[in-house]
Order: sequence, then C-alpha cells, then structure tokens
Amino acid sequence: MEGQSVDVKYEPFREVIIRECIYFPRIEELVRFADVAAGGRPTGLNWAEGVAFIYYPIPLATELAAKALIENARVYWAFVSYALMPEYAPVVETKEKIILPVINVSSSPFFRQVARWLRQKAESET
Repeated sequence: MEGQSVDVKYEPFREVIIRECIYFPRIEELVRFADVAAGGRPTGLNWAEGVAFIYYPIPLATELAAKALIENARVYWAFVSYALMPEYAPVVETKEKIILPVINVSSSPFFRQVARWLRQKAESET
C-alpha cells in the first residue's frame, strides 16, 4: 500500500429520519428510562447543545436502511429519548444511585443539529 495514493472523502449524513421520540421533562427520568431500556447492560447518554439523548438506529442489515444510507446519505433512527440538560456533566446520577456516563458529542455537526432539533421540539411541548 505504501506509495499508493488513497483518496479520503468526508460525506456527512444529509438527513436523519426519527420514527418516534419521547421527551422527558427531567434528566433523571431519561436516566431511569435508559437504564431500563438497556436491560442492565452498560449504556450512556449523548450530549450536545444543551440536550441529553439516546438513540436507537434501525440496523443497517435492513435493506431499506442500507440503501438509504448509501444512496441518499440518510439514516433511520427507530427511537430517540431525550431531556434538556443545559450544562454538560460527564455523569448523571439519580437518587436511586443509577449512574450513567454522558458523552459530549458536540464536536459533531450532525449531532449538534439533531440536538438543536430536539431542543426546539422540547421547548414547543412545554
């Protein structure tokens, strides 16, 4: 491979389709939900633009999802749950001692746009 030129291209997603989402008015409720949904397996939350969220993508093994990704740069998420979290913190802990790590994904323009959309949705619902 040495000596050969390799083109590296960045082609960001153009669209995300969210099939269902739930807004939790308190971050602790989102943590409880994420813990139950994970069934005791390790999980974490994503954070950007003042929003904590967890998403469940439709697997690329499905023909529709794979075709949409390759042909249209479109991803499908089956479900998103989220809560407003104005300030980033590396972990969130509930009174029941459920502790989840929070990953700051704000360096990604894609996740920042998703978070802004979720924040606007939350603000319109409250």
